Order: sequence, then C-alpha cells, then structure tokens
Amino acid sequence: MAIKNYAAIDIGSNAVRLLIKRVSPDYKDGRDKLSKVLLLRVPLRLGFDVFGEGKISPEKADRMRRLMKAYRQLMKIYGVEHYRACATSAMRDAVNGMDIIKKIKKNTGIKIEIIDGQEEAQIVYNNHLECQEDRNGNYMYVDVGGGSTEINLLVNGVLTYSKSFNIGTVRILTGGVTEAAWQQMRDEIEAHTKNYPVINIIGSGGNINKLYRLIEKKDKKRKRIPVASLQQIYDRMKILTTEARMDEFNLKPDRADVIVPASEIFLCIAEKIHAEYIYVPEIGLSDGIIDKLYAEDKMREQYKNL
Repeated sequence: MAIKNYAAIDIGSNAVRLLIKRVSPDYKDGRDKLSKVLLLRVPLRLGFDVFGEGKISPEKADRMRRLMKAYRQLMKIYGVEHYRACATSAMRDAVNGMDIIKKIKKNTGIKIEIIDGQEEAQIVYNNHLECQEDRNGNYMYVDVGGGSTEINLLVNGVLTYSKSFNIGTVRILTGGVTEAAWQQMRDEIEAHTKNYPVINIIGSGGNINKLYRLIEKKDKKRKRIPVASLQQIYDRMKILTTEARMDEFNLKPDRADVIVPASEIFLCIAEKIHAEYIYVPEIGLSDGIIDKLYAEDKMREQYKNL
C-alpha cells in the first residue's frame, strides 16, 4: 500500500482527541507500518454538562464546533485521506446530541457518528488483539472513559464476553453512578469469569496510561503494573484534594479529578477477577478507529487486484 495518512476523532466525555497516523510500506518484511504523526487532546469535558443537566450547553456546543473546524484544517494540512469521527457516552446521553452533530456537519463538513457501547468495546478489543503477543492467555480488556467502561473477556484467544457499562469517571464525579450500577457490573463480571482462575487486565484510556507513568514499581519490559501498586497510589491520591494531586503528581486539572474514580473502576474489576497485573499498551479507541479504516482500505485493495 502507498503512503497514506489516516485520522481518528474521538469525542469522549472528558476530552476530544485527534490522532493522525501514517501508513507506509515496510520493505524489510513486506508489511505496512503504522506510525503516529499527530495526537492532540482538548478537554472539552462534555460529560459534566450531560451527566448533570442531560444536555450540552450552548457554550460547550460552540467550543466543539470551533474545535471540529480546527481539526478539519489540521487534517487538510497533514493530507489525511480517510478519517472517522466517533462520539461516545456523553453524546449518546445528550438530548441535543443529534442537533449539535447536524450543525457541525453543516458548518465544518465533519461527519460525526454516535457509536453505541458495544461497537466502542469491539473497536477497543480489535485494536488490543493486534497488539497482544500472548493470545492464548485469559485477559479482560478494560477501557475506562468519562461516561462508560468497556469490557471484553478473551479466553485462549476467543472473545467470550463484551459489555459496555455506564460507569465512567465523569459520570461518577457528577453523581450519576448508583450503587446498583456498581453491583450490576460486579455481578456480571463474576458470572462470566468464575470458571477462569487466572485472568489479568489489559487497561486502556488516558487515566491508566498516566498511572502507568506515575507508578514506580512496575514491569517496564512487559509494560504492566501490579494491582497492588495501583492500590498504593490510589490510597495516596484519594485523600488529597484535586489541587493537592496536581501539585504532588504534576497533573493537569482535567486529569487530577478523574484519575481517582478511574483507579476505583480498575481496582473494582481487578478484585472481582482476582487479577494480579494490569498491562498498559497505551493505546485506545482512536488507534482502533484508524486500524479499522486501514483494514477496510487493505481489503478493498486486495479485491481490486483479484
């Protein structure tokens, strides 16, 4: 395949990301190589509007429109040929979500798709599968976002369970997660994992990536952190104010508040499946979107050559 640039726009409940990757031939082994060209993250924090008021405020909607204009120009500058813009939990729940999407399409040309939790989980799963060397072990892929948590259980290389739960960092901070919702997640996970004594987690999302960088006791070679180390840093963080976390751990404001509920979600799941480690490949939904675009292009190219 010739050199091409692909882009993904991930409109999450906490931040909106633009990822651009370049696909170029690798002449050593004949495979195409995907390399990161640009990654931008803007903390629009849509979930604080949606999970509190049920809709996106006019101010946030205008900021989102301006941001899509900027992302559109950047994609032109970088010569992006194919892109996909996906909105997740906050836009799914916003009563004015579709109206905002229509206005953005008319004003910027950017087509935004609101994807459901199952598709979000599947995109994340597919991306992780490509990056995981050991496909024969038992793993639970956990992607923690602002509005939801996507879970995929892989048993000896086979996807046996996939679910999206409306438990996310911003939703927790706005009081939108009940104890009944927590219990439902615990019960479902326990029901689907009780026959597998050894399961570890592969974590996805900005918070676990940041935690991986902050935690000192970790296995750098295998890119994993012990659950015990996550528990230790969580115990340190949870007693601090947001401002104190910013100072002690050098965190930005939009990370300092959500990192504690993210840790709670990972620790809750780890306890239920008796996980000892969390692998952190530092990839997410944006990577999965681009991988899917590339795979579809590759398939079309192969059909042409038949």
